[in-house]
Amino acid sequence: MERVYNFSAGPATLPLEVLEQAASEMTNYGESGMSVMEMSHRSKDFEDILEKAKSDLKELLNIPDNYVILFLQGGASAQFSAIPLNFMNKNNKADYIITGQWAKKAFEEAQKYGDVKAAASSEDKTYSYIPKTTNEDFRDDIDYVYITGNNTIYGTKYNELPDTGDIPLIADYSSSFLSEPLDISKFGMVYAGAQKNVGPAGVVIAIIREDLLGNENKLTPIMMNYKVQADNNSLYNTPPTYGIYMAGLVFDWLKRNGGLEKMKEKNIEKANILYDYLDNSKLFKPTVNKEDRSLMNVPFVIGDDELEKKFIKEAQENGFVNLKGHRTVGGMRASIYNAMPLEGVQKLVQFMKKFEEENV
Repeated sequence: MERVYNFSAGPATLPLEVLEQAASEMTNYGESGMSVMEMSHRSKDFEDILEKAKSDLKELLNIPDNYVILFLQGGASAQFSAIPLNFMNKNNKADYIITGQWAKKAFEEAQKYGDVKAAASSEDKTYSYIPKTTNEDFRDDIDYVYITGNNTIYGTKYNELPDTGDIPLIADYSSSFLSEPLDISKFGMVYAGAQKNVGPAGVVIAIIREDLLGNENKLTPIMMNYKVQADNNSLYNTPPTYGIYMAGLVFDWLKRNGGLEKMKEKNIEKANILYDYLDNSKLFKPTVNKEDRSLMNVPFVIGDDELEKKFIKEAQENGFVNLKGHRTVGGMRASIYNAMPLEGVQKLVQFMKKFEEENV
């Protein structure tokens, strides 16, 4: 069977040449005589894999020297607890901006550990926009402000970061990580689950400003203690070694293909093709304010449940898979991450035009 065009929100499509490289090294990595899956995380071979991955990521994002790069476990959801435990440690207060389901879950989890308030929310319009905030919207004595940089389910993204002054900004960029340049110096912490745009499920990448480490709540579980993880170079226990290896291959692929500026150009081109069609379609309708649209996750609807089911079924039969919207919102969603080729978006739009002609 030929490979399909996989529009899944995550785990998601990976670059074919990365998969082929991993396949060629599956049973014998380098001169090791074994798979990366089999080697010790304390070995020289894996140490080299880890250090190259960190070095390549630092180069791609121009990460300043006063930040640490961690490869963690537990998914982004584990960070919902780890973040307040590590950083809500001076005044025991934090402000969250609620722009979708994942931001709301992070907010609700953080409320267990301190005085956590919603500084702004777009829930009133089904998270179809990014709330505009000013520095005055945040309390003066909070330990951090938390945002979700790109909202996988609802298809919105931050194009302008909130002004938090000297208050550290913490951001979940799981579904847009490495899709375009990001000024890390504007954040106290950026983190991302790998399974959407970087690699297989099982790895979380965290980039943390060093001065924020070391003041964790005394009840913080050791595996959630960012200082412990930093001091042990993400090797306090056995990390997800194969996932780190795969992420490293993707970092190298990004470097070979022009870096993040070039990737942003490609992602804008892909997104414009799909949004331009949706904006002019008589059948399909986009759901997000134009100024806040994600380049990675594009939700759209028909407004007729039976017709939407028919579209999803026929799309799958034609090699366009995982277009069903998230179970909480319905409709359809095309996730067009870095590894989705331009051809995939072009052919999807061709199919949608044909479906529209046959069903309007």
